[in-house]
Amino acid sequence: MKKAKWYIISLISLLLVGGIYYYITLPAINIHSTGMWAFIFTLCIVVMLGIILYSLKGKKNLDKAVEKTVKKSLPLKIAAVVTAALAIIYFFGSILSSPIINAGKYQKLLSVQEKKFTDDIKEVNYNQIPLLDKESATLLGNRKMGSMVDMVSQFEVSNLYTQINYNDEPVRVTPLTYASPIKWLTNQSSGIPAYIKIDMATQDTECVKMDKPIKYSEAEYFNRNIYRHLRFHYPTYIFDSISFEIDEEGVPYWVCPVKKFNIGLFGGQTIGKVVLCNAQTGETTEYAIEDVPQWVDRVYSADLLTELYDYHGTLKHGYFNSILGQKDCLQTTDGYNYIALDDDVWVYTGITSLNSDQSIVGFVLMNQRTMETRFYSVEGAIEYSAMGSAEGQVQNLGYQASFPLLLNIANEPTYFMALKDDAGLVKKYAMVNVQKYQWVAIGDTVAECEKSYVSLLNTNGISSADVGNALEISGKITSIAPIVIDGNTHYYVCISGNEGIFDFNMTDASVLNIIKYKEGDMIKISYAKASPVNEVLEIK
Repeated sequence: MKKAKWYIISLISLLLVGGIYYYITLPAINIHSTGMWAFIFTLCIVVMLGIILYSLKGKKNLDKAVEKTVKKSLPLKIAAVVTAALAIIYFFGSILSSPIINAGKYQKLLSVQEKKFTDDIKEVNYNQIPLLDKESATLLGNRKMGSMVDMVSQFEVSNLYTQINYNDEPVRVTPLTYASPIKWLTNQSSGIPAYIKIDMATQDTECVKMDKPIKYSEAEYFNRNIYRHLRFHYPTYIFDSISFEIDEEGVPYWVCPVKKFNIGLFGGQTIGKVVLCNAQTGETTEYAIEDVPQWVDRVYSADLLTELYDYHGTLKHGYFNSILGQKDCLQTTDGYNYIALDDDVWVYTGITSLNSDQSIVGFVLMNQRTMETRFYSVEGAIEYSAMGSAEGQVQNLGYQASFPLLLNIANEPTYFMALKDDAGLVKKYAMVNVQKYQWVAIGDTVAECEKSYVSLLNTNGISSADVGNALEISGKITSIAPIVIDGNTHYYVCISGNEGIFDFNMTDASVLNIIKYKEGDMIKISYAKASPVNEVLEIK
């Protein structure tokens, strides 16, 4: 009777421990989930410890009691055999899923199209490329939050900062979080009232307050925690890293990719489907990967995409060739950035050989929604060499370069990057020629930087093109006013027939003649379209 009572108590204890462990760790009930295997191992160990502790009850000679239990206890032997069997299955499952045995399958996980740089990468509008990186966006988000006196004492800004393409503009979005567990306790009933939206081209930062608050997020502690909410709705799904996005109406969602394992038990991860969770209501919708709505931008993380390309580039001639001979082996460089293209967000990174020779053989663009990958053959300097070259031009100022994008400037592959001060604020911009990375142009504005860069190309006989994004306009001056920005004088001018405002930066000698003009005069200019004001390049 006592033994039966012990078994009942043990079973209840096991279920209690298992339930608490499951609620905290949230493993997927899926044979491909390493979390599930860890869960089962943990339960087996708890069972064995329980059997051993029971055998010590009332015993004075503990060593002999343990030895006797180990030798004669059938439940302990069964638990030990099950644990050992699981360990063997896990070990061989890991080996049989690895690139060592399946190099060919890993190499084919990603399909890569070869494209021509000048045909496929057109000269871009600077309103559509991110001039800031995540670190700069974080500074802007925290600064904006500091100005929201009604919320700053209760909430903080999450460090997610997902980059998306919102209404054809590069934007980073991130939700607010509770400032502390106490603030969660006092605010969780009403939820999180806002999220931060940053235009990466104009640096405009907005705290978007919503009619309905965010009720499901990473900041919650119990059933409204987004991970627990997903697990209880989809107990068998293995989720990759989730991201925070907004749809075209500004409604916040959690984009939750579901892992798909294509090789053995644990190998060849891609994404098989996507769950969208409305952050306000918790409502979830499941999509096949090919049916994901167009507004969703991040299904495949940048880390997953670069990992897949590394498999593709290094395993062409088998696993051991990637370690020893390394014939035809290519890999991504250390770093990546994002660019908006075809209404999607694409990951950019350079491609180099395994011997780290400080040069690239090309670069890839990888679509975060569809996994489409394009390779462009462009020989030149690795990104960090270009960053060092740009920093050398402003070494007296101590500015640091952000990781660059590769753009088409006057039909030349060009690294474009921001230069930041010690506080992380963008102070200047740099363009570096990929093939001749000692050719560097610096400017206080993007238009000024591009103009200087094209002039540099012309000087070196590389290109005779005019500034790639220059537009022309002529008309009557309807208003003109001088203003001072960062200690420099600018003239803001409105011209008939155009709703925009044109900025004449008086540090640029090519526009100094604006001081001779007045309202009612006719003028013809070339300018670079930007927001909120267009930067004037030259008075014709």
